Amino acid sequence: MMQSDNDNRKAPLPYPWYTTPVFVLLLLGLANTAYLAWSHYRNYADLTFNSFCALTRAINCDTVSQSPWSIFLGLPLAYWGLFAYALFLVIFLATLRKTKGSEQLWFLLFLLGIVYALASVFFGWISATKIKAHCILCLVSHATSLALLFFSWIILRRFCTTAFWTGVKDGWRYLIRSLPLKISILALVVLAVCTRIYMPPYWQFDLPPVTSAIPSGLTEEGHPWIGSEHPEITIYEYADYQCFQCGKMHQFLRRLIAEHPETIRLVHVHYPMDHEFNSLIVPEPFHIGSGRMAMIAIYAAAHEKFWEMNDALYILGRARENFNTRTLGEMTGFTPGELAGASRHPQIRENLLHQIRQGMQLGITGTPTYVIDGQVYQGSIPAEVLRRITK
Repeated sequence: MMQSDNDNRKAPLPYPWYTTPVFVLLLLGLANTAYLAWSHYRNYADLTFNSFCALTRAINCDTVSQSPWSIFLGLPLAYWGLFAYALFLVIFLATLRKTKGSEQLWFLLFLLGIVYALASVFFGWISATKIKAHCILCLVSHATSLALLFFSWIILRRFCTTAFWTGVKDGWRYLIRSLPLKISILALVVLAVCTRIYMPPYWQFDLPPVTSAIPSGLTEEGHPWIGSEHPEITIYEYADYQCFQCGKMHQFLRRLIAEHPETIRLVHVHYPMDHEFNSLIVPEPFHIGSGRMAMIAIYAAAHEKFWEMNDALYILGRARENFNTRTLGEMTGFTPGELAGASRHPQIRENLLHQIRQGMQLGITGTPTYVIDGQVYQGSIPAEVLRRITK
């Protein structure tokens, strides 16, 4: 007797063969986004932090963390990832109860998987086109989301025979009727809202205000300084307005000067990592526009408004956007025409190139770089030097 097609069709593997990988993926997603959240905080709070996956310009978790795209709706993106995986986990655990109708929850999980997959594609596109760097751990998160979508689809095909939209309705009815599931989801929503409201915005740098209480001026070479008029220690910073670490260290040093105004002086030297101005160090396009930002700062220094302009440029530099002369003028009191002219002025350009050549003579290949008592420190100031400065 010939067997029918139904008899030849293999039975699906037992249910746990499909749910166990989903559970493992969710644990991986939660652990991965928890690390990303921690790494994001360390990038902003720790002066010397470098994540293990900051490998190159193109593969660099720190570059992604430092991007304004790492913040979404007022929270670091990693926190939204944590809440997303937690929501999937809560609903997934309810499917393991095997009560009547619980399998219909997979229709809801499949829809969540679609949303997560679309979000992964979108943020992958942002990394490729806006940030122009990829985070290895973000890629792991994207792969996890796509895998959850795949397993949700497989489970629907193997164990759920209801028509799709009927299954979605049945799954929603089950969720509404399940008190433990409703309480768990509500608790998660409340936690997300409270986090959004009460988490301090540690990713926002606040520079101390420029006041007459802290002296400032120009060195004999024409470099702007702030701090002590008769310093015991002078710190020369070679910086780029689009360099995240420069902004973070500058904030720290300004606060340090506010605490020790009688002993420390900070001298600013422009060293933009812009291929248009610094092509020997940066032969390919990088930090486009930072050279013209430096030219505007040089112009402001000639009008005794360097530090106000400096702070405004760091704010715009953190946003990773080409400076807008109108916005910059509103922040500092200059007209857009003045600033546009300064960014093209040949004498100011030559001044900037002279500063870059000074840095090259010291062997500086990146920013930030600091010169203290003739010693050159690239990237950050060593802890033992900071202890000596602040003792």
